[in-house]
Amino acid sequence: MPFGPGGPADVYARVLAQYLTETLKQGFVVENRPGAGAIIGTDAVAKSAPDGYTLLLMSNTHTTNESLIPNKPYQLMRDLVPVSPVNYSDLLMVAHPSTGVKNLREFIALAKSKPGVLNYASSGPGTPYHMAGELFKATTGTNIVHVPHKSSGDMRNSVMGGHVQMMFDAITVMAPRRTLRPVDRARHYRRQTFAGDAGRADRR
Repeated sequence: MPFGPGGPADVYARVLAQYLTETLKQGFVVENRPGAGAIIGTDAVAKSAPDGYTLLLMSNTHTTNESLIPNKPYQLMRDLVPVSPVNYSDLLMVAHPSTGVKNLREFIALAKSKPGVLNYASSGPGTPYHMAGELFKATTGTNIVHVPHKSSGDMRNSVMGGHVQMMFDAITVMAPRRTLRPVDRARHYRRQTFAGDAGRADRR
């Protein structure tokens, strides 16, 4: 597991490990090795014995790393073989209540009034949360500082503690965390989970 505990990939890995244990009648252990945008954990699996006993749960972080980080200690298509898709999750933009914003338009206005002052968190360069933040900046013309973290758990703690103002995160993880204010989704359609909150974001 090249990501930290508590994130969507970690949750799915533990569900999958339990299922594989029950199905194959032998134990599966989830070992978290986060850091360097998933490169540390991925390299450990790439260099493990090719006996089928070490599995890697990937994300689209690995896809972006192929272009962002050319000098990796492994070659994705040479050293690893795809087995099966596991899950899909939308991203949700959330802000700390101290920002005072209630919707997307207000957050953009706040960011434009304070260029280079607001921060957004991610779990490291090349991760979906980093890419979503940079796409948001490019499409809105805002200047928000990227603050990378070692894991998605660290990222969430920074925003929930008010040390960083905003982040993009998986909606499956953010749904039970009502301490943060949902601002908008990273997609143009809405799901029922936050229909009463982020659904009010003004896109006019």
